[in-house]
Amino acid sequence: VRVDLITRNIEKAKSMIEEGGDWDRRNRLKVYQAYYLLCIRDFSQAATLFLETLSTFTSTELFSYQTFIFYTVITSILSLNRVALKEKCIDSPEIKTLINDIPYLNDYLRSFYNSDYSLFFRSLAEISDQMKKDRFLSPHVRYYCREMRIRAYAQLLESYRSVQLQSMAKLFGVTVQFLDKELSRFISLGRLHCKIDKVGGVVETNRPDSKNAQYLHIIKQGDLLLNRIQKLSRISY
Repeated sequence: VRVDLITRNIEKAKSMIEEGGDWDRRNRLKVYQAYYLLCIRDFSQAATLFLETLSTFTSTELFSYQTFIFYTVITSILSLNRVALKEKCIDSPEIKTLINDIPYLNDYLRSFYNSDYSLFFRSLAEISDQMKKDRFLSPHVRYYCREMRIRAYAQLLESYRSVQLQSMAKLFGVTVQFLDKELSRFISLGRLHCKIDKVGGVVETNRPDSKNAQYLHIIKQGDLLLNRIQKLSRISY
């Protein structure tokens, strides 16, 4: 009921602003929308709106500018590709100004971008502790940490056809047993495109081939079309 009420009121506010709202109200509404999206775990759309209001934030009745920067970074790092992350976060003058005032946030952002996975895991643990203290973020901490670990594993594996499990565990600063168990879980869920050679102690990537997938899709569509033509021909005769 509360979610439906918020959604209806946001839509009503958007409609009113379209009819004649000033620049400040438009930007405030974007921040309110982003905050709502954050609360319902739509981090990607929240990141988009937070980034759009980086240089125009005035909604201090909701939270401080420091908290706004914190929300912007943690949603962006989960949602943006590497190029966009550097352009919109790492090189952002607004974020640069305050990021060092927020504990562990700079280490968190830069360690992920620079592939310093051991520091990234340590920073993620500290960031998750901060998220737990936020009444709206706390319900999403486990989900967020899981998704960020998947992103980090996937980012590393993109660079290799195969990697020793022991070497990978060392890079992340975890035990081989922990990494083996975690990767196995994410592989079984279809979240990581790789397989573990238990005998050789090797993680082998098997990234899906997009061209091959397109080829198979075309063949499947062709088969469906031929079947329909055959059915029509039988009906006509």
